Amino acid sequence: MLVLDTRTDLADGVLGLTLRSADGAPLPPWQPGAHVELLLTVDGTPTLRQYSLCGSPASDTEWQIAVLREADGRGGSVHLHDRCAVGDTVPVRGPRNHFPLVPAERYLFVAGGIGITPMLPMIEAAEAAGADWRLYYGGRTRSSMAFLDRLARYGDRVRICPQDETGLLDLDSAVAGAGASAAVYCCGPEPLLAAIEQRCSAGFGGTLHVERFRASGAEGSAPAAGFEVELVRSGLTLQVPAELSILDVVEDAGVPIEPSCRQGTCGSCETRVLGGVPDHRDACLNETERAGGDIMLICVSRARGDRRLVLDL
Repeated sequence: MLVLDTRTDLADGVLGLTLRSADGAPLPPWQPGAHVELLLTVDGTPTLRQYSLCGSPASDTEWQIAVLREADGRGGSVHLHDRCAVGDTVPVRGPRNHFPLVPAERYLFVAGGIGITPMLPMIEAAEAAGADWRLYYGGRTRSSMAFLDRLARYGDRVRICPQDETGLLDLDSAVAGAGASAAVYCCGPEPLLAAIEQRCSAGFGGTLHVERFRASGAEGSAPAAGFEVELVRSGLTLQVPAELSILDVVEDAGVPIEPSCRQGTCGSCETRVLGGVPDHRDACLNETERAGGDIMLICVSRARGDRRLVLDL
């Protein structure tokens, strides 16, 4: 349980929140790319929301997050903007990290809107390591883009691109200029991620790492269909119909599990695969993890091939 220590308006529609432990105890350590999960009660319904940590990992006294107000969202951001006050206690899980910063001599960071949040501690780490890096940061308008003051100290390493002033991000120049040896990190809305994935897959840039706000599904996935799962530790074999997830069926069978987002973005339901071929539809696992086929997120992913999975549950 943490205490909301400060609220700060960072940009149009973007609220900065600082969280501290209620008793002053040190907070768990974290690395750039990590997120925490806030357990909120929205209109009487328990709700989990994930937010990237955007402060300094060197601090063990506070966690900083930034929340974009989404009036047409699921209610979590509006709740934090309108109903959470300084001094309120907030149950928090984590940190978790499915977007870690890999060691590299050169980085390209590309952020769209609130996608800037995980990039901030990454940039500080890259700067401290003496790496060569560049940031391309896009948004609707300059006034909607948070942390411009924090980024100003980096000079021409940062390219600020408000769409109403400069148009869309020039990804061709950004990716081509990074070179094949660069680690490319991107977070933002789905069209931005799809665009940079296309350019990197075509060989214009380096190794790509992305973080999505929600799972986009696996390219080429077959339509949802029923399949069978064997839960080795529980001694159960269950049928998963087309309209339900593995997680739904496992919970209905009384198998203990602690999911969070249920959207394939947080990694809390990651499960070892002992047999069968997963049809990955999450936004957490990287291409190496997907190709390995020995872990999956059971909230969104399904079975491929013979429609049978053996899981370590």
